[in-house]
Amino acid sequence: RYQRRVHGDSGQKKCFLHEANTIVVSIPFLLKDVSFKLNMPPKPSSSAPLPLVSKQMMVLCWLSKKRINSKLIVPTSVVKLVKLDQHIGCAMSGLVSDARILVEHARVETQHHWFTYDEKLNVEPCVQSICDLASNFGEAQMARPFGVALLVAGVDENGPALFHTDPAGTYTKYLAKAIGAGAEVAQSSLKDHYKKDMSLEEAKKLALEVLKQVMEEKLTSTNVEVAVVLTNNPVFQVLKNVDLEPIIKEIEAASPLPM
Repeated sequence: RYQRRVHGDSGQKKCFLHEANTIVVSIPFLLKDVSFKLNMPPKPSSSAPLPLVSKQMMVLCWLSKKRINSKLIVPTSVVKLVKLDQHIGCAMSGLVSDARILVEHARVETQHHWFTYDEKLNVEPCVQSICDLASNFGEAQMARPFGVALLVAGVDENGPALFHTDPAGTYTKYLAKAIGAGAEVAQSSLKDHYKKDMSLEEAKKLALEVLKQVMEEKLTSTNVEVAVVLTNNPVFQVLKNVDLEPIIKEIEAASPLPM
């Protein structure tokens, strides 16, 4: 609401009261809110996504701690790994309800691009569309930032790619990245043991070994999920439990990674 004073024909001052149906944005508050989201400690039940990139493939591997408070809940309904397009996958850490909005937005963008141009959307433009929506907090009906971090990975005409997005709407490309609970320890271990020329089996084994270091409970095929996107077959695939059990047994029998 604001007032504007004008002089009428009689020389008397008249006061007009104007109503503006706008949203007033407090920049200091928003910056403080974003800083809180960026530095927000992960919940004990949060996942620890850990993707790896090599010349031959993309491997998505993360710990999925699912709190099932009732035996009536279907465990498979608790999802933190999603498919954005045939060749792109996404892992999340934070508020799953916020992630769902970003995921649906990315799916619409990828399908719209395919319908319009008859070609698959590359990984980076898909990430850009997610960050464009995330950076629009404070506008329209968005009163706060999205409280979730995403790891978007896939294979396109430029090869395998991995991007990390944060609540501020910025994204960074990585070769290997860990977020969520125990991310600092996992990231430090990746710096020491990651190699670009790893094979698919070596990448899966390294990802599971790093996850084992930051897990409080025993590593099993039920609390860990692994997804892959191969360069020669760019299709997002979640591995079955029977495929993970031999690797987990090998890791349990071997000595742990040096810290």
